[in-house]
Amino acid sequence: MLRLMRKQAGSWLIKILLGAIVIVFVFWGVGSFRAQRGGRVALVNGDQITLDEYREAYNNLIERLRRRLGNNLDDAMIKQLQVKRQALNQLIDNKLLVQEAEKLNFRVSKKELADAISHIAAFQSAGTFDSRLYRGVLDRLRMTPEAFEEAQKNAMLIDKLKTLITSSAKVSDQEALDWYDWINASVNIDFVLFDPGRYKDIHPSEEEIKTFFENHKENYKTDAMVKVRYLKFDAKAYLPKVELSDEEVREYYDENIESFETPKTVEARHILIKVDQNADPKTVKKAKERALKIMKLAREGKNFAELAKKYSEGPTRDKGGYLGTFKKGAMVKPFSDVAFSLKAGEISEPVRTRFGWHIIKVEKVNKASTTSFDDAEKGIRKKLSEDMAKSLAYDDAETVSDNVFQSEDLINAAKERKMKILTTDFFSGNGPIKGINNPSEFASVAFNLEDEEISNVQEYEDGYYILQIADRIQPKIPALDKVKEKVKLDLIKEKQDEKAKADSEILLAALKSGKTIQIESKKYNLTPETTGFFKRNGSIPKIGFEREIGEIAFQLTDKKPFPGHVIKSSKGYYVIQFKGRKISDPENFTKEKEDIKNRLLAQKKSSMFDALLAQIKSKSDITIKEGFLE
Repeated sequence: MLRLMRKQAGSWLIKILLGAIVIVFVFWGVGSFRAQRGGRVALVNGDQITLDEYREAYNNLIERLRRRLGNNLDDAMIKQLQVKRQALNQLIDNKLLVQEAEKLNFRVSKKELADAISHIAAFQSAGTFDSRLYRGVLDRLRMTPEAFEEAQKNAMLIDKLKTLITSSAKVSDQEALDWYDWINASVNIDFVLFDPGRYKDIHPSEEEIKTFFENHKENYKTDAMVKVRYLKFDAKAYLPKVELSDEEVREYYDENIESFETPKTVEARHILIKVDQNADPKTVKKAKERALKIMKLAREGKNFAELAKKYSEGPTRDKGGYLGTFKKGAMVKPFSDVAFSLKAGEISEPVRTRFGWHIIKVEKVNKASTTSFDDAEKGIRKKLSEDMAKSLAYDDAETVSDNVFQSEDLINAAKERKMKILTTDFFSGNGPIKGINNPSEFASVAFNLEDEEISNVQEYEDGYYILQIADRIQPKIPALDKVKEKVKLDLIKEKQDEKAKADSEILLAALKSGKTIQIESKKYNLTPETTGFFKRNGSIPKIGFEREIGEIAFQLTDKKPFPGHVIKSSKGYYVIQFKGRKISDPENFTKEKEDIKNRLLAQKKSSMFDALLAQIKSKSDITIKEGFLE
């Protein structure tokens, strides 16, 4: 049936049938049966968030973190960053905001959606929406147009809601000045650092090590691990099964002829004399006279690029007015009509658009062309073969998945189809060490399966997978002798830290009693240093980026030169002392005022929107599956 539908996909009958299927999906939810199998992880005012939605959000978040943190992203950091909670919260927040927008009767029309998507740069070629590029980008993201358009529509609904809520936000000059004074003040401090690593003579006893282990057992618990058996449906393996006729290749070419057409383009420069589209006739005439004089210079042989740098008032001025190569629809109509009527080397009369008067010089004309079928055939055959192989692989994976849904017997399913069942080694949340191209995504699915549960069909870079938990190792606390050296090192670090803290507190108390930092520091073989003046929220000279030190330093004064306590940092314990303060330079405020107001306005809008979301959330019924975030 699927094969028949693919072969007849161009016929009017199949188009009607597919249209009917799309309508069913729109009203009943895409893949509702699969979603039910995937299960739900949360309910938001009655609307469900499925496990598949969560997995996609989680994997996207992991991928972004991995790009930013590289190999530093491990299980411990994932747990510390609460990535599971972050991913679920994002889905919940979006669901709440879309619901609120719909309550307020916000709508996104088909035209609005199409316009928004057509203006996304990633889908444009030479400034114009390219449907082939659109499909290609979504294919690489493993998204269907329907899923992307639904996400885009929801984002636009949220944006409309945001605009309504934040439109009343204002920032006064006084607010901007207060912020400018606050951010540009600077302070200077003296400091002494007690580095725990300097305390070398620490040798804990066997009894101390044992007691420390008993009190910190949870810190040494091993990671949960799973072993997974899986079936892999590699599209490449299905290529020999593909039956592709010459007629299908030709049909694809004929039905997608626009993909093989290269429209006429021109390469041009322009000089713009700006005129408001609502300007009075006198202003328009005066601007045209300027344009005519420049045109005369250009036609007399003056270098057009140099004239553009000197006279143009457009954004391409610094590039000599260079616009690059563009299709006709990429520019406003009056401009395009003239540009596409010129020959290479010709310079136009002044052309009026809503931006002003343009003088256009066409440097090159590229005629429209169409790649012949003979030239395109090899590429089409390769693409269709790969698409069909991928489709066959997915069909097989779906068939197996449906067969094992009731029996939960993946091993027999593999035997029946004479497929090799593969098994991983035990792995943690980072995924298998070898054999899997998408280890973190693979692990995310595996760790969300119950014992013996079989997953839905999973799509990864190298094919389709069906997973089943083969074995599981629960986290456990090891015997002391297995981790003794680590426990000993941890205990030494704790004692070093305690010693550094105690000595730093003694020094601070001495300074508060009136003793000098230079003399008292010598008792610990330390020399105080001075940072020099530094501003808020930045790196502190000789110390680095330490937020708490910066915050406390700006609270100190001549009358209160010492903080209430020593400050712990990643390097150790700091004792600081106030040395001086500088206020902001008021002369620079005028230059920066507008930028400051814009930044503060963005912050204020963000705060207003966050407050709205918190209010919506407080009145909503949100249920998360029990134990899901544990």
